[in-house]
Amino acid sequence: MSRFFYQGLAGVLALLLAAPLSASPLEREATAASHPGRALFAEHCAACHSGGQPKAPSLEMMGYLAPASLYRVLTEGGMRSMAEQLSDLEKRHITAFVTGRELSGDDGSSALLFCESGPEREALAIPDTVGWGVTPANTRAYTAAQTALSRDNLGRLRLKWAFGFPDAVRARSQPLVAGDRVFVGSQDGTVYALDRDSGCVHWRFFARSEVRTGIVMAGDGNDPLLLFGDYLGYVYAVGANDGELRWDDKADDHPAATITGTPAVHDTSLYVPVTSLEVASAARSSYPCCSFRGSVVAYDWRTGERRWQTYSIPELPQQVGENSPGVARFAPSGAGIWNTPTIDAERGVLYVGTGQNYSSPTSATSDAVLAVTLDTGELRWVFQTRRDAWNVACEMADRSNCPEEAGDDSDMDIGAAVILARGTDGSDYLLAGQKSGQVWGLKPADGSLVWQRKLGRGGMLGGVHFGMAAAAGTLVVPINDEDVQLSASAAGSRWNGEQRPGVYALDVASGESRWSWPAETVCDGRPLCKPGHSAPATVTGELVITGSLDGHIRIHDLRDGKVLWRYDTVRDFPTPGGGTARGGAMAGGSGAVLQDELLLMNSGYMLVHHMPGNVLLAFELAEAGE
Repeated sequence: MSRFFYQGLAGVLALLLAAPLSASPLEREATAASHPGRALFAEHCAACHSGGQPKAPSLEMMGYLAPASLYRVLTEGGMRSMAEQLSDLEKRHITAFVTGRELSGDDGSSALLFCESGPEREALAIPDTVGWGVTPANTRAYTAAQTALSRDNLGRLRLKWAFGFPDAVRARSQPLVAGDRVFVGSQDGTVYALDRDSGCVHWRFFARSEVRTGIVMAGDGNDPLLLFGDYLGYVYAVGANDGELRWDDKADDHPAATITGTPAVHDTSLYVPVTSLEVASAARSSYPCCSFRGSVVAYDWRTGERRWQTYSIPELPQQVGENSPGVARFAPSGAGIWNTPTIDAERGVLYVGTGQNYSSPTSATSDAVLAVTLDTGELRWVFQTRRDAWNVACEMADRSNCPEEAGDDSDMDIGAAVILARGTDGSDYLLAGQKSGQVWGLKPADGSLVWQRKLGRGGMLGGVHFGMAAAAGTLVVPINDEDVQLSASAAGSRWNGEQRPGVYALDVASGESRWSWPAETVCDGRPLCKPGHSAPATVTGELVITGSLDGHIRIHDLRDGKVLWRYDTVRDFPTPGGGTARGGAMAGGSGAVLQDELLLMNSGYMLVHHMPGNVLLAFELAEAGE
């Protein structure tokens, strides 16, 4: 998968388009013959990480880690004993070769302001939201009791502070506000406990790799836990008061497994969605595609005890033939789950959306909504939108691992979290948004179709990408409709039809349009700027808050979509530690977070040709007249 690389983060985050080490980890392995880390990786790492150890992540998987994260693995983490014979310089060479970026001079501490006093337990409060989706139903809707923002006071919103993530070119972990604390993860694997008032750092926890999920809290005021997942597929429980690890576990043993969707808490259980990067591994014709299956894993959040794991594909992959170079092919595979589970306590089930199969033949659970029993993990019902198979090989000159069933409209995951919402008719509806640009209204009891509506053209990055929101009988749907090419050999777009990026509102009960807001054209030559809406929306009873790939935060009127307030985040921001952070595109599952008079949003999403950035922005209502 193509990407750009960046050198350093000292103050202003600079985009160095002319100086990538190479476009991808695999291309780097093939072309960076003179890099000193190449031979070191071949001698000390390749035996396990090139397929010799089934659980070891591959080079392409590790290649998207932040340098500081990989370096910590070699010096303090799971690979410390394996790397003991290497000098510090050799470890740095391996880190630079694998990640494509040189390790910065420190661990980021120099750019941070640490709070003068230690964390106080009385400053921590249990949130009145459940985590990423705000409600168990994933409506992403705040009540008037939870937020003071309204149509009448948006003119008083002012930037309170800006926090810069060290060694980062994207900010995609949705923050959690708990009393006077803000908890957020980062690209280099650090989880921060920030002061709500000033943005200073109370403590840091270092996970093994990038924390892309939001942070969820469970427990009471005595010793609440923070729960989240990381890029390498580990689940963590960390003390909210002190940042100390309570337990961790690898959710799935597959070497390409990763956690993108924020886990969900209900009662004493933590429900973790699992997807993978095997879809990219298949680009190599020498890779035996494919063996990963998506799943949801249920834990006792208090102890880390695993209660059940339900796979999106019940049967184990079996060899079904060979690709053109003679490498074994396996199926069924794929159907990853990269959205937050939706909790329906009344019916005793959770709902998740799945992605496409990675290999042919397809299964009955790809591009589908699954209903899974909360207590046992039993599959209750399936609503499948289509049978779909695709992997990155389909976009390459060498299509040896591209499934036979892949077509021009393949890769149409239900990636956004499913929403359980009540219509104005008093009935409950399940609402599923798809990368095809389609939205589906289902009956929660059995998954039967009530209505469907196509809003966007769709594409690899949506259509509907990371999340919708619902309030007052209205479903808000961000549409991206972006063209993207993963290979220089690809010509033009394989998606037909008019691109319709913007924000749309539908009636929950009928799917009928309430209003539409076509995206503004504001990029004006800004590099990597796009008009689409990939990030999830957030709503109140009056407002719709969105972040766009053009770097703007916009607040719309829920009644008619009119833009009431906007803010361009693509600029430099002074940080509490005396450094500088920068905003960029907004995507990756992180949306607006509200508490009382506070509005939090991440900005920066360097992935698949989007604007980099590394900032968490805190806005607050100023006193009248200020």
